[in-house]
Amino acid sequence: MPRHTPLASLVAALLLTGACAGSPTSSPSALPQPAPASPAGTAAAGSAGVGSAIEADAMSGIDVVFLSTMVGHSERTLQIVRLARDRVRDDALRTLAAAVEATEADELAAMRGWLPTTGPGASAAAHHDGHGDDAALDRLRAAPDADVDRVLRDVLADHQRSAADLARSHVGVGRNERVRDLARRIEQSRTAEVDLLRGTGTP
Repeated sequence: MPRHTPLASLVAALLLTGACAGSPTSSPSALPQPAPASPAGTAAAGSAGVGSAIEADAMSGIDVVFLSTMVGHSERTLQIVRLARDRVRDDALRTLAAAVEATEADELAAMRGWLPTTGPGASAAAHHDGHGDDAALDRLRAAPDADVDRVLRDVLADHQRSAADLARSHVGVGRNERVRDLARRIEQSRTAEVDLLRGTGTP
């Protein structure tokens, strides 16, 4: 078994833990809890299967834009890892990709539940679907089996670096503390993933 596999497996386990504890909330329960007798957030929360949405007046426009952008970014991440997962040869890379998928699926459900369902925020969320470069998916589709691991590392590392940069920027300008906490977690996890992706293929 390659020497890098235990390290990748350990970090993947940490990422999976982060998926449970790293959703946009400061409470240990990972997801915001529904407020008593508060039907206003039910539609948004119910569609995502998570807790209630943040009240619209608790978020600034920049918080909504960040969440909307990250929704699109995470959707693209899932497309990337799902497109390549059945062709990946390296065990450590496959484990890391699975951890990324689990983490971002969790975060995506939470962020969708937090976004407002009406007003500018809803429009912004809708227009961020498919965020990212379609050429990355084309590269993965066209990659010969022998090159899939290398192409996935390159594509996913670039994509996750972009997420880390977005999150890092939001920490300095966001207004809602829960959203800023999510941004901190995203910046840390994506940076760690990029480091692993750049080192996964080293014997």
